[in-house]
Amino acid sequence: MTIADDARALHEHLLRLRHDLHTEPEIGLTLTRTQHKLLQALHDLPLEISTGARATSITAVLRGARPGPTVLLRADMDALALHEHGDAGRISRFPGRMHACGHDMHATMLAGAARLLSDRRRTLHGNVIFMFQPGEEGHAGARIMIEEGVLDAAGTRPAAAYSLHVVSAGIPRGVFVTRAGCIMAGRTVLTVTVRGAGGHAALPHLAKDPLPAACRMVTALSTIRLPRQAPVTVSAADFHAGTTHNVIADRARFSVTIRSPSPRLQRQAQDHAVRLLRDIAAAHDLDVDIAAASTYPPTVNAEHEGAFVHAVARDLYGQERTALAAQPSMAAEDFSFVLEEIPGAVTVLGACPADRDPGRAPANHSPHAAFDDAVLTDGAAMYAELAARRTALPA
Repeated sequence: MTIADDARALHEHLLRLRHDLHTEPEIGLTLTRTQHKLLQALHDLPLEISTGARATSITAVLRGARPGPTVLLRADMDALALHEHGDAGRISRFPGRMHACGHDMHATMLAGAARLLSDRRRTLHGNVIFMFQPGEEGHAGARIMIEEGVLDAAGTRPAAAYSLHVVSAGIPRGVFVTRAGCIMAGRTVLTVTVRGAGGHAALPHLAKDPLPAACRMVTALSTIRLPRQAPVTVSAADFHAGTTHNVIADRARFSVTIRSPSPRLQRQAQDHAVRLLRDIAAAHDLDVDIAAASTYPPTVNAEHEGAFVHAVARDLYGQERTALAAQPSMAAEDFSFVLEEIPGAVTVLGACPADRDPGRAPANHSPHAAFDDAVLTDGAAMYAELAARRTALPA
């Protein structure tokens, strides 16, 4: 039987794990329940398992019986601060937390791949590192795991590293999309605090209200001008100010996300944004603090590894279920830190439910986003096949 056949036989096992993870999502670097569930899913496999000190990560090493290079497979595990909408009994039990980006799917698929490859240990070449990572959503969990030694867990550094990301919209279910070169944008998050002087809402002339200036800043960000059709986005997605209707707040805070596949354009957009924010604050006789809170580099697939991933997907699932992306996504990924160290590639898997139109379905990070369990076995098989084939090649 092939890896894909064996993966299909695991479907019910993967389904239970995924829904167990989905209904109890956790945020950030501390995912205690998630870590426990995944350790339970791996406990009977011939793996060398260690956990992180600064985050609830899991690193598992499988040593094949035949000589060969090391390959790393990575899945993220964390959820988002979002209230899920959907059918009761299938959605998050924790208000304000949701697996809206499919990380529960990724972790389940990687656990499935660990089982598939463990069953083939006698014919497996080299070593496989399974990297279960918390804190992808803004916490740079991949960088923390690198600092704690995940790349050296097998004793030899990986010759290649692979990751997979599902999407709930834009790509038909079961279709794998990748590309050589940059596949996802870099990202910088600016935290902006506008400081004024609070007071009574009936006496605005005695206060320095930061809200109008902060609102003007958010609106003005859309006027940033870069070279025509430059691949850059600048967006504000959260805004916090005030405590009640009759008190003028003394400060307002919001964050700005700048994305581009070009580090040069990303820096250029950041410089434009900082100058604009400071000019508006000065015009209102207010102070502004601007801090770079989180920066991810662009995610760049190695040329040969991007082609390899595409070829493996085509061999497994046929030409009709594979595609090459014409341009990078403006989403960002902290697997980029791994790919700065190790040649590798990310592939995207369509997971839009069968009863939704991929062109209109709610996208990742929406409270209505949904992912089809039918692709769990596809992802598990893809992870396992990539490792099995790559470890059989020279380093």
